[in-house]
Amino acid sequence: MDWSRIPSLAALRAFEALSRHGTLSAAARDLNVTHAAIAQHLRTLETHFGEGLASRDGQTMRLTETGRELADALGDGFSRISEGVGAILDRNAIRPITVTLTPSFAEVWLMPRMGQFWAKHPDVEVRLVPSVGLADLRRDGIDLAIRFGTGAWPGYEVEPLAVSRFAVVAAPDYTKARSIEELGRLGAYDWYFSSAANEQRIWGRTIGIDFERIGAQDMANNGMVLSAVRAGLGLSIQSLALVEPDISSGQLTTLYEGDPEGLGYYVLTRPGVLTPGARTFRTWLRRMAQAQA
Repeated sequence: MDWSRIPSLAALRAFEALSRHGTLSAAARDLNVTHAAIAQHLRTLETHFGEGLASRDGQTMRLTETGRELADALGDGFSRISEGVGAILDRNAIRPITVTLTPSFAEVWLMPRMGQFWAKHPDVEVRLVPSVGLADLRRDGIDLAIRFGTGAWPGYEVEPLAVSRFAVVAAPDYTKARSIEELGRLGAYDWYFSSAANEQRIWGRTIGIDFERIGAQDMANNGMVLSAVRAGLGLSIQSLALVEPDISSGQLTTLYEGDPEGLGYYVLTRPGVLTPGARTFRTWLRRMAQAQA
């Protein structure tokens, strides 16, 4: 396409509005510009084509034969553009939204609440993709990511989502210690973690527990980890939301709990406009987190 032969799109848009409304004033109101701006665009087009496109007839503007030819072409072109834009917007409005999140967050916090979201928004289809690593949101077509850390993810829009606290837990009979300090040498104990989660290790490093140095046993899932800890085989770091029933019943005890500053769950999105469904889901996440705070 030779763009050098095509006048400015602003001028073409102004002329198309003039052809529909028949007056400079009505076209100006339609485009939210001044009467003089429409007149200037008309003069620009007439200079470009080297002939008149419209002439005044009382209060209205009458199109010349060439003006009518241009108006028909613009009407077809802009209608085609409108249809294409509308189709994309409609597709984004109804397509499923894809959310990548850590397996622990899905198990402990999100899944127990998803029924509430679906009850309120049955028209929004959500596809959950549990993953420990941060995906390329644009490349993989992901709308939102929920990750655990300090909020340092360059290139993304990052919003804190304070929804869960963690604690060091053990069976009461595993150790007589009732605090991290009383444990003494941490490497002398067996630590259990799930290979499908990384929150516990990140949280541990923040409070000064170096699992690269003291070692830990990975298990296939967090259910196996909790079974081992309840059986008195070792220690683990767990979400308080997950183990509160065990703590209340006395099956587990906490040796340390707290909220290291800046550490927590965050919602990550690509810079730019979210689809309507993604905005709805993000707003719901905020409300649910605030209700728990």
